[in-house]
Amino acid sequence: MRKIGTVIIGGGAAGIVAAISAKRKGDSVLICERLPQLGKKILASGNGRCNLLNEDMSETYYKDSAQKLVKSVFSKFSKNDIFDFFNKLGLEMYSKDGRIFPITNQASSVLKVLEMELKRLAVPSELGFEAAHISDSKDGFAVRSKKGLAIKCEKVIIAGGGKSYPALGSDGSSYLLASELGHTIIEPVPSAVPFVVKDSLCRILQGQKIFAGVKSVIDGKITSEVSGELLFTKYGLSGTSILDISEHISVALNRHKKKDVFVLIDMVPFFSKEELGKELAKRMERKILQEDFFAGILPNKFGIALKDLADRREIGGMVEGLKDRRFRVIGTRGWNEAEFTSGGVNVSAVKEHTLESKFKKGIYFAGEVLDVGGKRGGYHLAWAWASGFAAGLTE
Repeated sequence: MRKIGTVIIGGGAAGIVAAISAKRKGDSVLICERLPQLGKKILASGNGRCNLLNEDMSETYYKDSAQKLVKSVFSKFSKNDIFDFFNKLGLEMYSKDGRIFPITNQASSVLKVLEMELKRLAVPSELGFEAAHISDSKDGFAVRSKKGLAIKCEKVIIAGGGKSYPALGSDGSSYLLASELGHTIIEPVPSAVPFVVKDSLCRILQGQKIFAGVKSVIDGKITSEVSGELLFTKYGLSGTSILDISEHISVALNRHKKKDVFVLIDMVPFFSKEELGKELAKRMERKILQEDFFAGILPNKFGIALKDLADRREIGGMVEGLKDRRFRVIGTRGWNEAEFTSGGVNVSAVKEHTLESKFKKGIYFAGEVLDVGGKRGGYHLAWAWASGFAAGLTE
């Protein structure tokens, strides 16, 4: 049975940075990763571009329950620290709309500079190691794999991620390790995920994109509101606007089993209701055909899809149908289509600044395994870098 200073469970963004952080301060480190390569999920982040972080790294972009913890970690490894970390590894970056990307626009560049630093520091990794159990040993812990391999260590950093994209490494197995150590797991549900909607409009318009205003409505209350790209699909609704509001709806459907769940779509956000009413009245005066009634306002395909609405020839009804189109959401797509996980290890049992377990000295957490949430736009990866670095620093 081998003995090492720190074993890091999970070779993703948080795990790799934790290893670099720990090794730089002189610790002996081993990364245990269940896949045959490290950082596979990094390659898929940001649609292959890797949105590393955001110009505005306020803790307010994370769950209310986690903001104190997030703030404490960012006080140790801030936005500027993350930027400098990658810059010193040789990665050039640029900012667009507040989001920071590698200058190459390739996530592979991010993984490459991390791999180069691991190699420089001579950080070993045990690939194909699926951690199944953490037990106490004489001088620390023994981490055992499903195949029976055991590694003794003084400290464990659990950085196995959430449940999204399981083929890329994060299958939720870290939750079992945490729960065996006494930690409460907030039920994980898919986040930043498309919706399943049974509506003829989705079927007719599948593949069509528009810029829209989108609201999530749960039990009659608006819970979130954004503007952005909306994509109609054969199974329902997707696009950046849907991904941005998906967490509240996924939690309501998948965790709380609610039924009164809707998305309210404004298909013409560039018009007020009054302005739209006046425009539609002009079109009625011109006796425009029903199938062409919305031409120039919406893509041509909408003429057929919304023909029944135009057939009514009633201004108020058409305005409501375009500005407040309601879709009942009956489900979300699965983990293979979810960008993130909502849920995980309850942060109330994790120490601020260090991320050490309050239940078990020498056990630390980093990355998405913790229930911190975070909006789209580089916030999840920023948390992975910062929490990994902070966890690796501790003695």
